[in-house]
Amino acid sequence: MQNIEWQDFDKVQLRVGTIRSARPNEKAVKPAYVLEVDLGELGLKTSSAQITAHYRCDELIGRQVLCVCNFAPKRIAGVRSEVLVTGVYDSDKRVVLAGFDKPLPNGARLA
Repeated sequence: MQNIEWQDFDKVQLRVGTIRSARPNEKAVKPAYVLEVDLGELGLKTSSAQITAHYRCDELIGRQVLCVCNFAPKRIAGVRSEVLVTGVYDSDKRVVLAGFDKPLPNGARLA
């Protein structure tokens, strides 16, 4: 593992957002959802996320997630993905979303 400086980590904008809508991304080669995430002062942002193994669209609504907000937008299967919703692979290589055990304000930055 390579060490980084604090200044490197500080460049990454990790913020809390609440999923407002979720729908299947019909154009994705691998199953994925198109999410709209409320990031408070940053507004609503779109993300394409391969999280279909553990989550249904209806159970994602209202869920708070941790997003990387300062990557350049990227076109993924016809969707302009503006943020990266974070998670960790389980032992079967399926994504488990990063989350919180208490409600937080949308847009709050990881400290």
